[in-house]
Amino acid sequence: MEVQKQAEKRAAGATKTDKQDVKGKVVEFLWWMKKQGFSEHTITSRSQILNRLIKLGANLLSPDSVSEVIAKQERWSAGRKANVIHAYALFCKWLGLKWEVPRITVPRKLPYIPLERELDDLIAGCSKYVALALQIAKETGARAGEIFRLKWTDVNLETKTINITPEKGSNPRSFRISDKLFKMLINTPKEGERIFSRYKSVNTLRRTFEKQKRKIAYKLGNPRLLQINFIVIRHWFATMTYYKHRDFLEVVEMLGHKNPKNTLIYTHLVKSLRNDNEEFVSRVARTVEEARELIEAGFEYVCDMDGVKIFRKRKW
Repeated sequence: MEVQKQAEKRAAGATKTDKQDVKGKVVEFLWWMKKQGFSEHTITSRSQILNRLIKLGANLLSPDSVSEVIAKQERWSAGRKANVIHAYALFCKWLGLKWEVPRITVPRKLPYIPLERELDDLIAGCSKYVALALQIAKETGARAGEIFRLKWTDVNLETKTINITPEKGSNPRSFRISDKLFKMLINTPKEGERIFSRYKSVNTLRRTFEKQKRKIAYKLGNPRLLQINFIVIRHWFATMTYYKHRDFLEVVEMLGHKNPKNTLIYTHLVKSLRNDNEEFVSRVARTVEEARELIEAGFEYVCDMDGVKIFRKRKW
């Protein structure tokens, strides 16, 4: 009995040591990703996935063990399994392990597109810095990481332009900003080199937004707001850009896509959103300044009547 107890103790110690070794490999892998230029969000996501596999009992040094754990997760959606497979496949490639990647089919869905007034409700209800980040996302379609890294030198208040430094291999972009965003920027104190220096990481910015979003959705009684994040706002921006101009190449340029195939989905979105009984909001402009403000707010010119210019904008 004593011999058996000692053997079990040694086995338990060995298991503990193995887990420590695996976690050490994960740390090395994440550092490798950092040196390879992966975004902070991607690195954090991969870390969470790999550590989740360890908690579920998978041995990351044994691909068969990982395949078995993934197969047992019946509650995971196809999309989540695909993300886990993608993360572990990269880990195997880095470590030189051979893995027969499980087959999985992820049903392709059209992105969720919110109403513009829903975006405005969130912007109006969030704190100053989160609202600023959302307004930048709305006007530029920039990713959360691109917004987080914005520096004050990327903004030219004289020309009212903002430059987006790309991530994920995209192209750099430059945008004209609205009077609303201009006022938000000049009223934001400069606390550091970056506009959002008060946030330690892009995930901190995301978590702050998530907390405020839940409160606003509850207060307004609109659960649709819970589906909105920075990626959804990017989808909204791309869809609205194509809807207004019907210029596919312009959407490619404004999103910074190097592969036009990544932009095709927005042409399908516009077709699905079209409505023969579309409703519009109308405004009139009596001066050049009023007309300019309406155009920057997304209104399109319709005609002249009784000495004023009439503009309209779709409600959705």
